[in-house]
Amino acid sequence: MKEQYLQNHKEFVLKKGFTVINSVFTDNEVELITEAIQKADTSRENFRKSDDLFAVRQFLKEVPEVKELIFNETVKTIIREIFGDKYFVVKSIYFDKPETSNWYVAYHQDLTVSVDKKIEIDGFGPWTTKKNQFAVQPPLPVLENIYTIRIHLDDTDENNGALKIVPESHAKGIYRPETIDWNIETEEICNVEKGGIMIMKPLILHGSNRTTDGRRRRVIHIEFSDLELPEELQWSERMN
Repeated sequence: MKEQYLQNHKEFVLKKGFTVINSVFTDNEVELITEAIQKADTSRENFRKSDDLFAVRQFLKEVPEVKELIFNETVKTIIREIFGDKYFVVKSIYFDKPETSNWYVAYHQDLTVSVDKKIEIDGFGPWTTKKNQFAVQPPLPVLENIYTIRIHLDDTDENNGALKIVPESHAKGIYRPETIDWNIETEEICNVEKGGIMIMKPLILHGSNRTTDGRRRRVIHIEFSDLELPEELQWSERMN
């Protein structure tokens, strides 16, 4: 991918809080990623399977075979050119909303990070603990530093739960969804083609509508930072 093309995407994500780049993965690469996921041992506790959701926490640790498939040369170039050359993985999730799933996700910001332990530390809190996994809301500069890549394994549009976002809301700090003033804010639907990616800042207000056309939506969500956490706190999924 040409440097100027990626520079345009970098400027867009910094200004608007998101951008979409299609044709990052070929159909064959998507197929290989899908096969690796299907072969994984779903009995482990980081796998959650129900009628309307299949999700994998700590995805890159649980399904290590996908790492070299995901971090192809195109993705490495995107990370280097748009984020910076010191960025590393700090969180990864896979989720599959099947055809029967009809989830609605209200507008929210992604306000927590995954860490290795719970300790009292200034500026960090509130905390949540699920199955020995620790999440905490860090100080604002930590959240502002993160970039998220969402890899789409299916065509996604407004009919099957594409992400809807409020452009530029990532630049407004902690933004409570109930205070959105639709007289001044706009909503945008982020259509992404199969094999494409959406890059977003976690502070952008985002949500998704219910699926109306019975198509599934499979997404790999990976967060990146180049910051070290203070004192003895570590990113729980840190991966270079």
